[in-house]
Amino acid sequence: MFLENTVNHTEKFGWIEVICGSMFSGKTEELIRRLKRAQFAKQSVEIFKPAMDTRYADELVVSHDENEIRCTPVPSSANIRLLANEIDVVGIDEAQFFDDEIVNVCNDLANRGIRVIVAGLDMDFKGKPFGPMPALMATAEYVTKVHAVCTKTGNLAHFSHRTIPDERLVVLGEVHEYEPLSRAAYYKEIQKEKQEKEELTKGSNEQ
Repeated sequence: MFLENTVNHTEKFGWIEVICGSMFSGKTEELIRRLKRAQFAKQSVEIFKPAMDTRYADELVVSHDENEIRCTPVPSSANIRLLANEIDVVGIDEAQFFDDEIVNVCNDLANRGIRVIVAGLDMDFKGKPFGPMPALMATAEYVTKVHAVCTKTGNLAHFSHRTIPDERLVVLGEVHEYEPLSRAAYYKEIQKEKQEKEELTKGSNEQ
């Protein structure tokens, strides 16, 4: 469980919190919860997301439960450094889509005394560490890993399985493109897909 830090006015440094997990695990929901608590406490809050993420609305961070909070879409992480002035708390959603400079940006903000809350996928659809997330998790003071429920076994899920035939790394999607799977279910799906490809290739060579 994440225990929110208390502000130490003699130490002018902030900190970094990372919320990570698979698709449908509640990352954005938790991000919004923490940011709204800060707003209720009359703290100045600014939220950013990648400009490419237009699934729900251009200027809103929206969870799968349709909880939402206003945000500023930015094309690159450098814009966050320029826009986060005189702010107590900075929230960043879908951090895996940002460039690697997001790590330095978050650390610079924390060093300026800002509380930085970052949410993102820790693994891509191939089960590999996603973009800058590993480095963010390594440099953060607090890391919260949330889990979805596996659609095949009902167990805890932390893999985001892509259900459409698309090999691009970044494919924005929802329930029609992804499903959360446990390790066992994900492994079985990958093995099945591999076998289907081999059979398809074999059939093409025989023709």
